[in-house]
Amino acid sequence: MDQEQTMEKNQTAVEHLTELRKVLLSSIVFFVLCFIASIIAIQQIIPFLTKDHELVMLGPLEVVRFYTGVGGSISLGMSAPFVGFQIWRFVKPALTKKESHTALRFIPAMFFSFMAGISFGFFIVFPFIYNFLINLGAINFEMMITTREYFSFLLMSTMPLGFLFEVPFVLMFLTAIGLFTPDQLKKTRKYAYITLAVVSALITPPDFVSQIIVLVPLFLLYEIGLFLSKVVYKKQIRGNEEEETAITG
Repeated sequence: MDQEQTMEKNQTAVEHLTELRKVLLSSIVFFVLCFIASIIAIQQIIPFLTKDHELVMLGPLEVVRFYTGVGGSISLGMSAPFVGFQIWRFVKPALTKKESHTALRFIPAMFFSFMAGISFGFFIVFPFIYNFLINLGAINFEMMITTREYFSFLLMSTMPLGFLFEVPFVLMFLTAIGLFTPDQLKKTRKYAYITLAVVSALITPPDFVSQIIVLVPLFLLYEIGLFLSKVVYKKQIRGNEEEETAITG
């Protein structure tokens, strides 16, 4: 009997590893295809990203690093929904029907919120911070910006906001699967605000206006997430009451 159970466990482990291998391979292939498409379109993408700023290259390898960096970053964003779907398919057998449906529903919502955060960073936060620092440096120095420094600063000013804009949907998802309640999220509000303030300080210059531009939307996002969490929680309670009424009735 023990030998049969061991064989079943080994067979299950092999099946899981096989499925994981499929997930990894398909995700890598999709990322590579996105990367190739990004490199092909790189000449049209770069003017949009640099916004006609005068940038310099320090050597031929800088061209390769810059192009691959841009292509890789864009490919990550393009392949994120596909990778998220593959992960959902892999963990689906371990989830309840409700959890599986909830997770699948939130994947596209979190992707679009991520893109909204990237857009907010690219069109609002980054130009303000970049121009502020350039003008500050130009008071005493001749500013010469390399493409590598420019792109690194662009990523630092946009990518964190992409993830932070997912906060409302993350709170909704955690409430939907029963890990948190709105009351628990209320109690942790002050700690969440402190965390958001630290992140805001890390991605903005040490001036009041820049930090407010980033911090206020982050606080609003947490409050929106808290409100949506309440909506989800009330809907769950209503659904449970209707199920109990149907059973007893």
